[in-house]
This record gives sequence, C-alpha cells and structure tokens, in this order.
Amino acid sequence: MAGKKKHTNRLSDQSSPYLLQHAHNPVDWYSWGEEALNAARAQDKPILLSVGYAACHWCHVMEQQSFENEEIAQLMNENFINIKVDREERPDLDAIYMNFVQMATGSGGWPLTVFLSPNQVPFYGGTYFPPEDSQGRPGFKRVLRSVAETYRTRRSELEENREEIIQRLGQMTLGKGREQLEKGLLDQSYTQVLHRFDSQHGGFGGAPKFPSTMILGFLLRYYQRTGTEKALEMVRLSLDEMARGGIYDQLGGGFHRYTVDERWLVPHFEKMLYDNALLSRLYLEAYQVTGDSYYREIVEETLEYVQREMMDPSGGFYSSQDADSEGEEGKFYVWTPAQVEAVLGREDASIFNPYFDVTDSGNFEGKSILHHRMTLGELSQSRGKSGEELKGFLDQARRKLLEARQERVKPSLDDKVLTAWNGMMLTSFAEAAFVLNDSKFLEIAVKNAEFLASAVMVEGRLLRSWRQGRAHLNGYLEDYALVIEGWLTTYQATGDMRWLDHACRLMERQFELFQDEEGNDFYFTSSDHETLLIRQKEYQDNATPAGAGVTCLNLLRLSVLLGKKEYRELAQSMLHQVSGGLSQFSSVFGYWLQALEFFLSPAQEIAVLGKASEREALLQPVRERFLPNKVLAFLQEPDSELVQKIPLLDGKTAIDDRATVYVCRNYACQEPATTVEGLERVLARISHTRSTASAQ
Repeated sequence: MAGKKKHTNRLSDQSSPYLLQHAHNPVDWYSWGEEALNAARAQDKPILLSVGYAACHWCHVMEQQSFENEEIAQLMNENFINIKVDREERPDLDAIYMNFVQMATGSGGWPLTVFLSPNQVPFYGGTYFPPEDSQGRPGFKRVLRSVAETYRTRRSELEENREEIIQRLGQMTLGKGREQLEKGLLDQSYTQVLHRFDSQHGGFGGAPKFPSTMILGFLLRYYQRTGTEKALEMVRLSLDEMARGGIYDQLGGGFHRYTVDERWLVPHFEKMLYDNALLSRLYLEAYQVTGDSYYREIVEETLEYVQREMMDPSGGFYSSQDADSEGEEGKFYVWTPAQVEAVLGREDASIFNPYFDVTDSGNFEGKSILHHRMTLGELSQSRGKSGEELKGFLDQARRKLLEARQERVKPSLDDKVLTAWNGMMLTSFAEAAFVLNDSKFLEIAVKNAEFLASAVMVEGRLLRSWRQGRAHLNGYLEDYALVIEGWLTTYQATGDMRWLDHACRLMERQFELFQDEEGNDFYFTSSDHETLLIRQKEYQDNATPAGAGVTCLNLLRLSVLLGKKEYRELAQSMLHQVSGGLSQFSSVFGYWLQALEFFLSPAQEIAVLGKASEREALLQPVRERFLPNKVLAFLQEPDSELVQKIPLLDGKTAIDDRATVYVCRNYACQEPATTVEGLERVLARISHTRSTASAQ
C-alpha cells in the first residue's frame, strides 16, 4: 500500500511531535514508564535512554545516521531496552541524567545518550555519537558493543558505584551555603558579571553565545537602583548587537536560540518559545528605562511573530520551530542577491543588500543571513537620503521579503503546548499590553490565561503538556511558578480579580504538592510524582528560570499584595539557601538576583480606584516608568470583602468620584493623584527618594 511504513514502534501512540518523529525507526523504542522499566528488569537488560527535543538539529542528525540504520537498530534491540524521552515534556528525567553526563564528562547537550541499569542508575553516557568513529568521537556501534559487554562482565562493579552516583547527583542540586542578604551581595554579583562581559559584541563569554536574558534583567534592576551607568551600557550593547545580528529574524521577528559565533551572526536556527518570551520582556523593560523606540519595535515584532506562527486557535502557544527545512539547516531564512532582487527589483535590492549584508559569497554556506552590516546613519550618508526615508523603505522591503519567504517550505513546528513556557509567554504579552497600552496584546494575554485555567488545569492542579485537545503528565514546580507569575501579571494588566484568585489558589496548591518537609523550600516534582532515582530541587537557571527562583519572586509580590508576612519570610529563607552561590556563580542565578533586588528594595505599592475606562489614561505614568518592584491593586467600586483580602486597598477612597491612584511604601501613602500630572509628581518624588537612599 502506498505510504505504508516499513517499521512502526510503540511511539506511534504518543502525542509529543518529537517522539512521533521516531515512531517509524527500526529501533524498538519505548516511552518512559512502567512498561519499559518492567521490561528491563524482566529481561535483565540495561536501558538506553535517548533524550532530545523536536527543534534539536543534532538530534535529527543522530536519528538519520543511527536510529534509522538497520544494523545499529539491531544492536540496540538485542542488547538494550531503548527509551526515547522528549526533554521538554520530562525535564525531571532530563535534569537527573544530564547532571550525570556533565558530572562524568564535564559537558552536556542534546541529544543526550545515557545507559542505565534496570533500577535507573546511570553508568555511562554522552551526547551525540556518530555511527562510526569520527574526529575523536567514538562511533555509536562501538559504544553499544562496549557498554553491552561491560554490563555483562562487570555488573558487580557497576552495583558498587550505585550509592556514590546517587549521592553525588543529590549533592549537585543543593544550594551553596548562606551569606547575609544585603546590597553588598548584589554588588559582588555585579562585579562578577562585569568581568565576564564581552565589551566588543555584548553578552557573556565566547562562542557559542546565548542571550543570558535573566542576567541582563538583573543588570537593568541594578542600574535602576544604583544609577551605575556601566550596568545599563552592558544591557544596551547586548540588546543592540542581538537585534542587529543574525540571532534575530530580521524579516519575521523573533529570536533564534543561540549563535555558533561570538558576534551574534550565525544562529542555530531553531526558535524556542521561551527565548522569545524572556527576550520580549527584556526589550520591553529596556524600552521603559531608555525610551528607545527601537526596543519597542523589537518587542512588537517578536510578539507579532509569536501570534502569527506560534499560537494555537485555542489560545495556547506552541513550543518551537525547527532549524531545518527541506533537510537543510537555515534554508528557510537565508538569501542570495538574486533572490532579493527577484522580489524587490534591482534598484531597491542595491540599497537593501549592502545594509543587510547579502553578498555573492554569503556569510553562511554560500548564502546570506540577514543582519545589519552598517548603521542607518552610514546608509543615509552613502545614499544621500534621510534616515527617516530609508527606514520607511527598509521596513517596506522587509515586509515584501517576508511575504515572499512565507511561500517557502517552512521549518517543522513542534505544536505541543508546554504549561511553564506558556506562563512565561503570558507574562510577556500581559506586561506588553500594560506598558504599551495595546488592546491586541491584552486580548491575546487574556485568551492564553483562560486557556491555562481550563485546558491544562484538572481538579485544581496543572498538567505539563497539551496537544490537539489532550493534556497529560504531572506539572512540575516551574509549571506552577510560571503560571502563577503569568496570572499575577494578567491581574496587574487588567485589574480583573479572577486572575489574582487563580494565582492565589494555585499558590496554595503548590504548597501542598511541592513544599519540602522543613517547610522552607520546594521540590521540582510533586509529592505524588512517580519515584525516580532522586527527588531533586532545582536552584540554577538554565535556558529558563528555575521554578524556585520564580516562586521566590511570586512570594515577594504576593506578600505585598495580600499582606502575608509569612510569604516574605519564606522568600527570605529561600534566598538564604542560594545566597552563597549568587556572587560566585551569578550567571546561573539571574532570576534569584532579581528576587534579591526586590527583597532589598521598597516595593512600589500602587492602589488604583475607579472604573477601568476612567483609569486607563491616568495610569500612563506607571506604564512609562520601569518599576520592577511595582505591585498594583485595583478597586472598581466599594467592596469590603476585597479590601479585607488586599490590605493595600484598605482606607482608600476615590476623590470626587474620579479615578484615583495612591502610591505607597510599606502601606504609608503619598497624596492621592487624580490627574496624570499629579501622578507624575508623586512617582518622580519617590524615584528621587529611592536614588538618594541608594547613593548613601
């Protein structure tokens, strides 16, 4: 029959696009679960655990070279129980076994290839293996034969190492001691970040280069509090270079995951939802700090890309777009001079191509990744036209090329919806809706907030993954923390009490499911999660913020909003847990540093009274300012029950039945403002007081 596959394995009934990509390999794949673990025990075979994700280029390479190879598949099937895992759906498994590989080899990455005993203890692992020995890497065939032989002949030795491996894996997730929670700790962290900064290209370190979004967010807060110009310079150089580089999609908006060089030119072309959530928020904050309209454009283009390419009709956001199309990495994104000329015409192409570095020789495998090779001022000087005129021309040219590019074969889409990543994207849309006063972004935010409250919420708890109407898998700490953050931000953007209620209920459920035995920290997995090798805690940020760090910031905000001192005390305890690592390993504690900035600085407590239609214009001074510690509470009409729940509203009345804003510190308030000018004066006074206090 036409189209019939030669092989079909157990992955064919999975919902993950990544697992489905492997459903017709000759490998006898299992998904992670009791069936696979029981088979390993019953057949006394080691487990070959392969972890990857749909947008991973080298995962595709290893599949084509090894998992579709009949000889290699036979070796795997005869000697191992083979388990394929989507790391985005199962970050718990990925974290445990990635820690092992990093501990054993000093590096990690995906695809992750780990060999386990039937009782889940790892004993050998690596990342990508070529099918045959190549460039110093052992071939996968040789690895398979060697590991199988080791398991048969050195079983007792592997068993002897079991407890040591488990102990070392447990220690990798512990905090790094305690230090005093004081501003000097932030100064030390800033100094360490400064020493790692790339003063030529922005960002941190060399190739490959990742955006380091959370550390840049800390630097913005550090600048806001201290006025340290160098902190802002580091942020601006990084954001400018990324936005002008190949890591940013110059036609369609949105960011690729990272670049293989140090100057942001050549990306691995996959686009991840989480990067675009975190970066759009960072550029939005930079726009508030600087007033630079270029940053606003990047925010709008990125969020419009997400709406156009990454949004399910139900309101959820998809996970990623692949790096490859038609079997070639980056083919969808690159251009030749002739291709540009075919769309724009020769004269317009003669302006566009030099600006975006489209040349005959190219900058990537004979073709060109679009990036700004010159400034608009340099182009203006060379062409004898005004910058404004040229910008209008370039924007129009970009739209034409984007329209033409849409006719190309698109990279494949991982259309599963991950709860944690949606929480991040919700925060970005809701905050952008508030800051930019954009009704379109607000509509998207509310739709996604409603999706999270229904599609992935079952009996008051979150599930991890949703696709095509089906949600499954237990939610993790990061799912709860990031959705709470998203709902809190939606409340602050809308004043709609249901989102605060949702956040508060989910926070209570998080306590029930994740809080540790001492009551001062949280596990990554819930109390009723399946038993794994270890039940770990996650402190360090990776590509996404650690759920514990997000929780700490959530607790601080809720403590102000709800008047719950116990939340602040718990946040303080959590900060103590990681305080020893903040100044020593700042690069992996960016969200914690933002939380510590909040903890050590006064919150901007803003009570907003009056109907939504009346308060929109009045809140403009709040929208314009970067107030990272702001906590807004809304009262549309007198409501004693609501006032009891939110102490910040207690004793506040609308002046002359007009929309009124109170700005407070520790519940002590400035005079109420009923005009934009009045609110401007209050906020300016508070800003001056804060900067004076920081200087002392």
